[in-house]
Amino acid sequence: MHAATIAVFDGVPPLALLWPLVLAGGVYWLLSRVIRGAREGSPRASASRHAFLAGLVGWLASSLVPAANAGIIPLPHSAAIPAAILPALAWPVLGCLAAHVLGQLSYPRRQSPPDTPGGPRRRIRDIVPRRLGWTVAAIFAGAAALIAWMSALPGFPSRAYESRPDGQGGFTTFGGEGRIPGQELAPYLGGALIVLAAGTLFVLALAARRPPLTGLTPREDHLLRIIAGNRLLRTVATVASGLGAIAGNHAARPDPAAGTNSWANPAGALNLVVLVVMFLWRPPVLPGQRPPRKSAQVTARPETMLAVSVGPAMGLAAFVPVPVAIFVPWAVTGHAAPVAAVSAAAVLAVVSLGELVMHRNHGWAGAPRHWPRQPVHPALMVALVAAAALLTVVIACVAGRQAELGVQAAWEVTVWASAGTALLSAVPLALARRRRSVAPGVPGLDAALRAITVYRVARTLTAFFAAQAGVLLMSAGPTLGRPAASGPGPWDAVWQGASGLGALLTATAVLIAVAPVSVIARGPEASLSLGPPSRLGA
Repeated sequence: MHAATIAVFDGVPPLALLWPLVLAGGVYWLLSRVIRGAREGSPRASASRHAFLAGLVGWLASSLVPAANAGIIPLPHSAAIPAAILPALAWPVLGCLAAHVLGQLSYPRRQSPPDTPGGPRRRIRDIVPRRLGWTVAAIFAGAAALIAWMSALPGFPSRAYESRPDGQGGFTTFGGEGRIPGQELAPYLGGALIVLAAGTLFVLALAARRPPLTGLTPREDHLLRIIAGNRLLRTVATVASGLGAIAGNHAARPDPAAGTNSWANPAGALNLVVLVVMFLWRPPVLPGQRPPRKSAQVTARPETMLAVSVGPAMGLAAFVPVPVAIFVPWAVTGHAAPVAAVSAAAVLAVVSLGELVMHRNHGWAGAPRHWPRQPVHPALMVALVAAAALLTVVIACVAGRQAELGVQAAWEVTVWASAGTALLSAVPLALARRRRSVAPGVPGLDAALRAITVYRVARTLTAFFAAQAGVLLMSAGPTLGRPAASGPGPWDAVWQGASGLGALLTATAVLIAVAPVSVIARGPEASLSLGPPSRLGA
């Protein structure tokens, strides 16, 4: 009954085995280039940037979203295709560990023995903060307990929805998704947790025993190892918590034959708490790597403080769909394009609100408006145009392929969601251009604040277009690789890699959205540029 419904490793395209090698090579090249930049600049800056990128790539690879419904049997005659359990779990577990392994291996090797002059070899416990270590251990133990409890639960088949009289003049609805027995899912979740724990110890051992980095003092090198351990532990804690949430989702599903349609997943709520706690658990900072202090004349002004405060609010707004997905899961089980659109729209709304507050509270009536000569870095503008063009090409290709296969079109929702978000982006741009001028006593500040808004909008759109292309390929990917009714074609093997390409595009979108500006290209958010602006007139 379950073999035909829940896949383990069946149907995995051959190109899926090529993507990890391509990604690993690209990540290793990027990290090696960053850390070897210490020869041309500050070793501390290069080491700090390298540690951040390694942690960021590991976090991007750690998403368990494709495995969220592992072990759940779809409704009969449903168009939903269950994800293969083993690849869905292997990607985040092995991906986040591989990113941190590449981070350690990309450090340049020293010719001198590592014990001199960097001091004696360090042990794992020397680079693991005690409180963080015990917290992560508790999360692993809790996830293991959830998986063990779930393993004893029975399975039940899915049933189509139907209504029956309840004997009191009303009707009771029966039916819903089923689940495989817990003893069939537990080995995969438990095995993933064991691999995650063993891999964590292995990466920590690499970080503790790697050769000292040239250009850093022994104390700074030790602090860099602690930073690596901090970023690794925070990431694996979220993955372990996610495995527990998957077990909780499996255990919370009611039997469709019982007539109980309401259910909740407390483990999912705990997973959200772990995500927030690990996000707020900041790593230490290398000496001299704190943001440089700007001129007191600029940073002390309320206009600048308002512009700076909008940034964290944008980050929180991007997670607006997350509570909905946890507490009202049925609202986001359809196409993912509207979810990404809601996230981008919330970010753009925060930017617009910031401009309105700037106009109302800090605008000077009658003062001339100033527009920056270059509000967006050319590299970001090229990325925006490329992302929009890529989304257009992906939509056209998916539409043609789905028409060829005769399957339900999934690209229409993407078109409407993308067009609506693109139109919405005109609101903050118009507000930035038409609001009153601020800070007439600080030359160039008004133009710099407008440039920040334009830069944020362009960056949000770039990430959104890339994410929409990736989401469309991932959601439609399982059906695109099937042969047409007329027989196998020469492009079938290429379409089998659609889901992998979609995951790569989605990860790139997140990287664009969260990476520091200095990593991508220096823009107005990296430093308030007070260069000569152009006048718009009053």
